[in-house]
Amino acid sequence: MDDWRSDLRARGYRLTPQRELVLQAVQDLDHASPDEILTQVRRTAEGVNISTVYRTLDLLERLGLVSHTHLRHGAPAYHATTEPDHVHLVCRHCQRVTEIEPDVATDLVDKVAVNHGFQTDVRHLTLFGTCRDCS
Repeated sequence: MDDWRSDLRARGYRLTPQRELVLQAVQDLDHASPDEILTQVRRTAEGVNISTVYRTLDLLERLGLVSHTHLRHGAPAYHATTEPDHVHLVCRHCQRVTEIEPDVATDLVDKVAVNHGFQTDVRHLTLFGTCRDCS
């Protein structure tokens, strides 16, 4: 985690307690919405508001420290980029989110690259369907 602190300073950004708390919450919660991150941050810093969380998440994402995906309707879910890349499987019935290795999508990613010249970011890839337990 010290690397991101140095990176933040090197890019001219101040290291604020709020930024550190938001990133720590993202790392602790794994796939958390901004509201969930706010709840976690407020355990330590009650004065933080939701706009601070959104601004901080935006900055952290531009710096490559967090990434988001859409697991449900509504707000995105954030996770730290220190996690290995993965594809999300979301069951429409029980809402369970399963992470799988990105190589499962290799054929699709390769075909899209060849046929469309498009480079896929699998960190944002979410497949919706029905899990084994709900089938």
